[in-house]
Amino acid sequence: MPEYNPSDLPNGHSATPAVSSPTAYQPRYIDIGINLADPIFRGRYRGKVAHPDDLEGVVARAVEVGCTKLIVTGSSMKSSRNALQLAKQFPGTVFTTAGIHPCSSSIFGLSHQKHHEESEEVEEPEDHTPACGPDPTQPIQDGHGINHTRSEQIIKDLADLIAQARTHTVTASPELVAFGEFGLDYDRLHFCSKEAQLHSFAAQLQLAASISPQLPLFLHSRAAHTDFVRLLKDAFGPRLERLEKGGVVHSFTGTAEEMRELMDLGLYIGINGCSFKTAENCDVVREVDLSRLMIETDGPWCEVRPAHEGWKYLVEWEAKAKAAAEAEAEAQQQQQQQQAKKNQKKEPEVPDRFKVVKKEKWVEGAMVKGRNEPCTIERIARIIAGIKGVSVEEVCEAAWANTVNVFDVDG
Repeated sequence: MPEYNPSDLPNGHSATPAVSSPTAYQPRYIDIGINLADPIFRGRYRGKVAHPDDLEGVVARAVEVGCTKLIVTGSSMKSSRNALQLAKQFPGTVFTTAGIHPCSSSIFGLSHQKHHEESEEVEEPEDHTPACGPDPTQPIQDGHGINHTRSEQIIKDLADLIAQARTHTVTASPELVAFGEFGLDYDRLHFCSKEAQLHSFAAQLQLAASISPQLPLFLHSRAAHTDFVRLLKDAFGPRLERLEKGGVVHSFTGTAEEMRELMDLGLYIGINGCSFKTAENCDVVREVDLSRLMIETDGPWCEVRPAHEGWKYLVEWEAKAKAAAEAEAEAQQQQQQQQAKKNQKKEPEVPDRFKVVKKEKWVEGAMVKGRNEPCTIERIARIIAGIKGVSVEEVCEAAWANTVNVFDVDG
């Protein structure tokens, strides 16, 4: 596997972040949650190859917009291992987490017959669990029981994976930077019962608390706040005083009250496109303290869409950027541009920085429609800035400082 050199980017990309901001500020981003280990970033969609592997182009586009640090989510034993391989391929740019997602936690149940390693090779779907949208149909009922013998083996294997990753870590540039993604998700009980999720979360919390030195936590909580906080307190104390490195609740879509409780406990809040769907979501984002903010794309899902409430803030940002650019142009140039525009198709309200095509029409250097990439993180920062009434610079610098402080990715 060739080693990644950020100064040698494909498709004419520059290692220097490009900036379309109306100010001179050069944005810098850390995507705390990007599922680069998903086969979709290798051109495979639901088990079928649709186009060539373009992962290097995905990383190049991220670097070009200023997103120079990517934390790849581990959501199972298999994806955690794959994420670690990506960190070796893109040293200093890609970092990883390791854990078992609540929707992958059925492996702890008695009804799950295969050993978890064998299961992942044979039965694990090609795509990870989508991050947005509840599915209340056909939930898996409790009462099937937990296979405690298998559970002990799973936790041991996870502990071994983490220990091995840390043993081979270069101190100046760690690969594994967080424990997770793990937690609870009661919106998707069709993947895994509450019973299995609660056991999985508690068992992993016990492991996380026992590791020395501890790793920061990369947490998932969806429609399960009460149980989520209770188990965290059971593991780390009423004020999480035994949580040495802190943690982030990523892809946050909960209520303002839930968010405030998490911040009061010292946790950080991860914001992505799912956090802007409704006016109520945006009201919650408005209340997130910058000192507790982290940003992410959670690609290939959670893209910001025109139907989302947060989209209007992108429209406003683009209008301001365009006005600032036109104000700097000479009058003659403005007239020429206006005349040229009359002869062209109407520009979109929020133009794409890179060419976007359907996967069936993939071309090298283009983004794939519907496959969210880390380069879109600039939209997350702009929407947060618009919602909160602050500058993009304030959002970027706060999120950068918070992420470096917790995950130590700025080595």
